[in-house]
Amino acid sequence: MAAILEREDPRDAFVSNQFSSLSELPDGAIVGTSSLRRQALISARFPHLVIKPLRGNLDTRLRKLDEGEYAAIILAAAGLKRLGLPERIKAFLEPVESLPAAGQGAMAIEILSTRQDLLHALAPLNDLRSFQAVSAERTVSKAFGGSCQIPLAAFAQIENGEMHLRAMVATPDGSQSCKAEVRGNAEHFEALGMQVVASLRAQNADAILAVCRETEQA
Repeated sequence: MAAILEREDPRDAFVSNQFSSLSELPDGAIVGTSSLRRQALISARFPHLVIKPLRGNLDTRLRKLDEGEYAAIILAAAGLKRLGLPERIKAFLEPVESLPAAGQGAMAIEILSTRQDLLHALAPLNDLRSFQAVSAERTVSKAFGGSCQIPLAAFAQIENGEMHLRAMVATPDGSQSCKAEVRGNAEHFEALGMQVVASLRAQNADAILAVCRETEQA
């Protein structure tokens, strides 16, 4: 990974044609998301809502919303902004209520490990804060085999050289979860990531994720 560009907005976005926020949705309202992480977080906070899968590219997902299949959908704010559709965002879900996925909003440039010439040429494009934050998040994700089949969140913020890294794993229905956070020098991003991993494992994160994998296989 030769460079991670300056990160776009890492937050989740609430998109709806009728409502302004998740808290406004009535009992039984259908919320669409392709993310088990989002599903787990929403189910834990709003058990009266119905979460249904949302597939397709961005245009397809927005069309399904517009056709009335969903009362609201949750998307990555970065995708909507990059495609020139920020006006579709009714509300941003702050990290305290919807912790982002590892690397959400970040774009990376990947090269062959043998191309040292490219590594040096691309170095000026690397945004240090984004690189440190995303690398810490990816450390957590890699430890647990992060994928789209796992409800896992990892998000780091850096201010004045100090990193605040938070992470969570949960069952898709949000009934079981564990959370961890750590603060420290951003230069030690990998070590901070492993501290969070250790804390989550001490809370039986592996057992929770094992339930997720068994459910997926079933």
